[in-house]
Amino acid sequence: MLFGGDNPWPARAFRDAVVFPGHHYVAARIDGRLVGYAGAARLGLTPPLEYEVHTIGVDPDYQGRGIGRRLLADLLEFACDGPTFLEVRTDNAAAIALYESVGFETVGLRKNYYPGSRADAFTMRRDLQETP
Repeated sequence: MLFGGDNPWPARAFRDAVVFPGHHYVAARIDGRLVGYAGAARLGLTPPLEYEVHTIGVDPDYQGRGIGRRLLADLLEFACDGPTFLEVRTDNAAAIALYESVGFETVGLRKNYYPGSRADAFTMRRDLQETP
């Protein structure tokens, strides 16, 4: 399990999100093994558009190899014509550093955001810019 009890996604909700119009999901595979995935959504149908990163996860055995960065770059390519938002656990220093490295800034705090652990999350925003 990638998110240690904080995964807010029941299997059915995840399957529905993957095929929902306006959503963009990608997978990373090494030798046929799923080692990561990521997804984002376009919010609205008419400009100005906004986007939201739903999830990015990389198998712990494969972290630190740039897989998360490549998945994020793919999502930001999808979100090329508007600002992008996401939530991240306040204690996830590696993810926060990744997001900041591509232009995300912390814009808010959501107390008790994750249902499993009741951990807090930062809300982050990346304004429209060139894809990393």
